[in-house]
Amino acid sequence: MCDMKCYALRIKPGQELVSSLKTFVQEKQLKSAFIVTAVGSLTKARLRMANSVSVKDYEGFLEIVSLVGTLSDDGHLHMSLSDTEGKVVGGHVFGDLIVYTTVEVVIGECQGLTFTREFDEETGFKELVVKDSRE
Repeated sequence: MCDMKCYALRIKPGQELVSSLKTFVQEKQLKSAFIVTAVGSLTKARLRMANSVSVKDYEGFLEIVSLVGTLSDDGHLHMSLSDTEGKVVGGHVFGDLIVYTTVEVVIGECQGLTFTREFDEETGFKELVVKDSRE
């Protein structure tokens, strides 16, 4: 169980979304941060496709349909985007998310918990480890 605290911020045109979120988390020293909600638009995005090493770049006018995941200890984000035709794509966020008009983000933090990422032999990836920091 955790007590949740929320933070709201707006990322401005031309800023890179992932680095802006990481900077915010570092400045606030958030140990268990996650995305509550996000809306906005991008002109550029880089996503890795599911179960793949394939990374795709998208450019144009893109609406954020969803942004989910954790932010602490380098985090793990997934995103869905729609283009001007309404076509939706999604994948693992790989950076290079350039804000078009704005991105409004609400970040939650589970106070009393710490999120870390540790290598998992079963999956072959660094996976989320949740620790109770009150113990």
